[in-house]
Amino acid sequence: MPHSATTTTKRGRRRSVQPTRNHQNETQSRYTVGLSRGLAQQVERYAATTDTSVSKALSTLVRLGIESQADRKRLFFKKLKENLANDDPKQQERLVDEFRALILGR
Repeated sequence: MPHSATTTTKRGRRRSVQPTRNHQNETQSRYTVGLSRGLAQQVERYAATTDTSVSKALSTLVRLGIESQADRKRLFFKKLKENLANDDPKQQERLVDEFRALILGR
């Protein structure tokens, strides 16, 4: 008895492949900010200099500003602790001026 020319293939269950999603470890927030023309131009120049987008440049500048503020605060308290015991009025006046500059950034 001859066999027929058609062959049957055994089909198994197909496993559907889910596309992998690009999950980020950190959640990011989006903000809209208004900048003065001069400040916006400075940010654009910074972005061009660092070869990044304006958004990434803004993010970097904000981070640097926050870090700078924290550094000034640490320096303020370090100098304050060093000079708490000093009773010289001239020295105290100089320290007040120095601390004022640290706090106000002048």
